[in-house]
Amino acid sequence: MKAAIPFPDIHPEVFSISLFGMEFALRWYALAYIAGIVIGWRLVVAALRRPRLWPGDAAPMRPAQVEELVTWVVIGIILGGRLGFVLFYKPAHYLANPAEIVMIWQGGMAFHGGLLGVIGACILFARRHRIAFWSLADALCLATPAGLLLGRIANFINAELWGRPTDLPWGVIFPGRLAQHCPEVAGLCARHPSQLYEAALEGLVLGGVLIWLAWRRGALRVPGRVTGVFFAGYGIARFLVEFVRQPDPQFVGPGNPLGLALHVQGYGLTMGQLLSLPMIAFGLWLAMRIRSAHPA
Repeated sequence: MKAAIPFPDIHPEVFSISLFGMEFALRWYALAYIAGIVIGWRLVVAALRRPRLWPGDAAPMRPAQVEELVTWVVIGIILGGRLGFVLFYKPAHYLANPAEIVMIWQGGMAFHGGLLGVIGACILFARRHRIAFWSLADALCLATPAGLLLGRIANFINAELWGRPTDLPWGVIFPGRLAQHCPEVAGLCARHPSQLYEAALEGLVLGGVLIWLAWRRGALRVPGRVTGVFFAGYGIARFLVEFVRQPDPQFVGPGNPLGLALHVQGYGLTMGQLLSLPMIAFGLWLAMRIRSAHPA
């Protein structure tokens, strides 16, 4: 094994306290969710306070309404993310153990499921308050990369969702027997820090592009344009990183017949890539539809 980076000594808990004989802890992953939601919230409010960014120089909703929207989005993330993990990754396990579905504190959330949950919340919120759906979707897509950036960094701190083995000098030796085991080499195994790749592409790059389009190129004035760029951009970023990310064990296990069938037939797709393809297709379709409707 060539030069590699030892995993930094970062505890998954920011701090913990004991109250009345019970232990309470704030984990980095929870902090990432909270901070991502707050940053996205403030970003949307900042955009709404600039009417010139929106169609007809009129923001689609009042900044005060964003607080209620955040509540709907959080519910959509939790319900959609959990159900997505259950259905996409371990359906057989949860069918045999349905009581574990609600045990979200044990881990298990899927981004694509959370996205579907947010879309559902967005549709209901738009109908309830009579807000233009595509402008609302643009606002949420503008806010999402901040949470993706922090969430992927939290994945790295938790030493989870690591990448495939590599001999590149920035390979990381993650803790744990499964992470350190590589059939290809003897001794400790260095792996791609794929969480940081995703943080850079899905968070920094995609977020920077969306902010630039919104503030400098007037993308929010054309409803759906930011949404199309987000879907296509995230899908492409996730699809590419999956080439160096260790496939989820549920993908090739007997608990997921769909994933097993794709693996056996030799398509070489991970579940993350499979779920990203519809996002790429939808984003490109939406971009072409908007281009034909607004050629200028």
